[in-house]
Amino acid sequence: MLDIRGPDGRAPFDRYLAQWNLVPDGQPVGTRSSWLLAVRRAGEPAMLKIAHEDEERRGGSLMVWWGGEGAARVLEHDGAALLLERAVGDASLTAMVRSGRDDETSRILCAAVAPLHARRDRPPPGVLLGLPEWFSALEPSAARFGGVLRESAAAASALLADPRDIGVLHGDLHHGNVLDFGHRGWLAIDPKGLIGERGFDFANIFCNPDFVSATEPGRLARQAGVIAAAAGLERERLLRWVLAYAGLSAAWTLGDGDDATLALAVARLAAAELAATAETSNVAS
Repeated sequence: MLDIRGPDGRAPFDRYLAQWNLVPDGQPVGTRSSWLLAVRRAGEPAMLKIAHEDEERRGGSLMVWWGGEGAARVLEHDGAALLLERAVGDASLTAMVRSGRDDETSRILCAAVAPLHARRDRPPPGVLLGLPEWFSALEPSAARFGGVLRESAAAASALLADPRDIGVLHGDLHHGNVLDFGHRGWLAIDPKGLIGERGFDFANIFCNPDFVSATEPGRLARQAGVIAAAAGLERERLLRWVLAYAGLSAAWTLGDGDDATLALAVARLAAAELAATAETSNVAS
């Protein structure tokens, strides 16, 4: 039997392989927040995921609540462990962007998240985290590092003080978290389990799928129009969410002592586009 564990002794795959009659179908993968193992059950592909951080456990609860509507189906769940249907399609949103299909990809992401945002006739999991708490690292980071982070913090503060269209959020929507599930279409994985304004969920698209794409001249301005139209959002408010989110991403990265070049670059691009939008509006009026 397979028994791969992290330094803390967790990720007991053997238990779930036996409990759910699973056969390993690949090598285990460890991330900062979970362990993953491709498996098969009765010949069908699946993914065994064992969370070891709170945000992954919240996300798992949300995946169960979604019930396969817009997200991978949860086939089994037990505490921190999920057995998920596995993506079997060959298409990749990241590859589509790199082949010049950026606008199409953004529309796919907007369509994919729509069923996740849809109202259900059952209450969402009580463990979901509100956006004010999710943004808690931004203000201290802005005070410490200054620069565009101050603009990000100001944008976040204003948005969070006047929330609109509140509902369940994926929390980490990007090109690597919406996969090709064959006949089931494009489905989401790996939510963070948040609740707040719907517009927040689209901001991370602008920071992905890579530095070259995210910082291509004119890309942010163009995608703001594409995504606002596809998702039914106000373009300027969407840009404010991009500024706020990119600053938050930079705050997290700087807090970990890592390179925040990408997030800071996107924050500056969003701030510049907001300034240009305001100037255009002033001239028009």
